[in-house]
Amino acid sequence: MKMFLAVDTSASGLTAERLRMDVISHNIANVNTTRTPQGGPYKHRHVLFEPRGQQPKFTLPFSTDNKLSNKVGEGVRVVKIEESDVPPRLEYRPDHPDADKNGYVHMPNINIVMEMTDLITATRAYEANASVIRAFKTMMQKALQIAI
Repeated sequence: MKMFLAVDTSASGLTAERLRMDVISHNIANVNTTRTPQGGPYKHRHVLFEPRGQQPKFTLPFSTDNKLSNKVGEGVRVVKIEESDVPPRLEYRPDHPDADKNGYVHMPNINIVMEMTDLITATRAYEANASVIRAFKTMMQKALQIAI
C-alpha cells in the first residue's frame, strides 16, 4: 500500500545504518590488530549503499518541468562491504612479535577520529529514520481517532 512507503523507506535506512554502525565498531575494535587469518594487519572496511528498487516517479506539484521530479519511497540497500586499499601505517616497535627485520610493525591504517565521526553520523541517520517511523505511527493513530 502506498501510504506505507515512508515506513518502508525508513526501515531500509534503519537496516543499512545499523550495518554501517556494526562495520565501524568492527574497525574501532581492530585498530591494533596486526595479524589476521588472511595475513597482515586488519584492513579498514566501509559500507557502500545504493538506491533500492525502481518505484514510480513523483512529480512535485509546483514543478513546471520534469527536471524536479524525484523518486519517492525507494530506500537504500547495502551493495557491499569494501576493504580499503590504503597501505598500513608503520610503527617502530622492535620488541613487537610482528615486527619486520627493521623493527617496524605494520598497523591498520584506521583513524579513530574519522571512525568516531562516521559512527556519530550513522547514529544520527538511524535516529532520523526511527523518528520518521514514530511520526508515521502518530499520524496513523490520529487518523484512526478522527475516523471513530
